[in-house]
Formats: sequence, C-alpha cells, structure tokens
Amino acid sequence: MSEEKEVTIYDIARLLNISAATVSRGLKDDPVINKSTRKKIQDLAKELGYRSNTFASNLRKKKTNTIGVIVPRLSSYFMAHVIAGMEHIATNEGYDLVISQSLETLKKEIANAETMFNNRVDGLLVSLSCETENLDHFEPFIRKGIPLIFFDRIKEHSRCMGIIIDNYKSAYEATKHLLDNGYRRIMHITGNLTCTVYAERWKGYKQALNDYKITPDLKMLVIKDLSEEAGMAAAAYILKLKQRPDAVFCANDACAIYCMRTLKQAGIKIPEEIAFVGFNNDPMSKVVEPNLTTVNYPGYAMGEAAATQLINHLNGISSITATNIIVLRSELITRESSRKKKVKS
Repeated sequence: MSEEKEVTIYDIARLLNISAATVSRGLKDDPVINKSTRKKIQDLAKELGYRSNTFASNLRKKKTNTIGVIVPRLSSYFMAHVIAGMEHIATNEGYDLVISQSLETLKKEIANAETMFNNRVDGLLVSLSCETENLDHFEPFIRKGIPLIFFDRIKEHSRCMGIIIDNYKSAYEATKHLLDNGYRRIMHITGNLTCTVYAERWKGYKQALNDYKITPDLKMLVIKDLSEEAGMAAAAYILKLKQRPDAVFCANDACAIYCMRTLKQAGIKIPEEIAFVGFNNDPMSKVVEPNLTTVNYPGYAMGEAAATQLINHLNGISSITATNIIVLRSELITRESSRKKKVKS
C-alpha cells in the first residue's frame, strides 16, 4: 500500500480556488483574511489532514522555539520539580522543552548534547553527570553562540551561566546542627566526589567537624549512588562497625530514609542511638517516622530561574554572561530525626 501524499497549502488553494498566500494567512488566523474564508480554509485543512511544516518554517526563521534540557536522571523528586519550574516559564513564553537524561554517564551526555545540537534547539539547560570532567562536548553550542546554562551540577565557563545553591554552606549547617545537638561521631553518606555538588557538601561537613576540633574519620565517609538500595547497603555497613556513628548526614533524602528504615528493622533507635539529617526535602521526609531533618533545596525555583535567564537572553533582555553564578537560598528544616542528644548521667 502506497503512502498517502502530504497535503500542502497549494492543494487547499486549488480546491478553494484561492491563492496559496491567502491559504497561508488563513491558517495563521490572519485578520486580513475575512472570517468566513478563514473558516473554510481551516475546516478544509482539518478535513484533508494538513500539517504545517514547522521544520521548514523554523529553518527560515533560524529559530525553533525549543529549549534542550539534559539532566542526570528524571526519576528524582528534586529533578521533577526543577523541570516543572522550567516548563512553567517556557510554556508562558511560547517555548517547548526537549528533555533527555544522561543516566550519570559521560557517553550518554555527549550523545544527548549532539542530538540537541542537531535538532537546532535555541538554548540548552544542563545538569552535568558525575562523570563529566570537562565541557568539550558543549563547545559546538558555545562556538555557535547558542546560550548554555548549567544548573545544580555545574562547571564554570566564562560564556555560560551557573545556577546553584551554596552546597558547602548547606552541608556545614546540617553537620553543625548535629554537633550542636550533642552528636560527635557523624557519618557522611554522599555521591561521587568528582561531582561538584557532593564535593562541596563533603567540604562543608569536614569544616564543621574541624570547627569542633574533630578530625574527620574516613571510616565515616560512605560514597554511594544515593539510591534506595545504597541506603540499605549503608545501613548494613553501619551495623558491622565496631564503633558505630551516633549520627548520619546523608546527601539526599531517599538514601537517608532507606538507611534509617533498615537500621530500625535491625532494632536501632532513631534518633536515640543514631540521628539523621538528609538533603532535598523530599515529601517522604515528612512521612517517615521519625520525620527527617533535611535541607530544603528549591528545585522549582531553580528551574524557573534557569528558564527565565535563558529566555531573557534569547529575547535580548539580558545576557547570560553578565553574571556567571546565581546562588539560590536553601534552609535547614529541623525535625525529630535529629533532636538533641540526651546526655547519660
């Protein structure tokens, strides 16, 4: 069976005995064409299954009204909120998002960047994979003048903007909170330290310990992928230690919650025996017992800020190179999982 021929504006013009230019204006609902003619054009186009050739139109305009987004994973609560914030701004401004995930691999991130470039996105928003050590695969965008903004996980570049929270400060405050509440042997469960986000949280954690004259113990550093399974594995590691931690600061909530749950199943009391602080303010943090102390990380606001900065640049309102780094506010939310340690008499 042969493929059905694509309907063109010339087919519609011939059937209605009008010019192709009139059809083109009528399909765009141009008021220059009278209302009844516009309706005839649009009704016939719908009946014939006409599709506008946006690709050809975009080539002429040198604009696609699409923004590329590359993230490490789409499955996280935080990233879902970031994308929701981007979508809100982009939709209001007439842009569509094209979203892909690197799955934390450099190879996939390179492939995603190439696809975005070939699809002629107007701009690109990227949260880098933990394997990314340089920005070579984004050079085609930079050379072409296609605006590029990094968010959450960033690397600095003179022609690219970065949007972050102060991970160092947030981790310092989370660790200091545990120290102020009487905990001294604090474990840090984190992600790959080649990733700036986790490297900065590790630095903040260490500085808080140093300020309390406590030397960081590498047995108290657990590097995982921060998944639910990683939380259970971290709990198994804790249970095997001769000298267990009296508190845990985990670089995300999901991992912290599954670590807590596994320890509770083994008979460990939270926070009496081991206190917990997480990161991200996942909704699960308010449901788990005891409720989890966490750092509120403004994902939706980050998504809105990234999309706003990019679209403002595209519209000539501002330049993304004017300010290299935007730092959003975050805050520690204290709950029962880290309440003050009772000193034994």
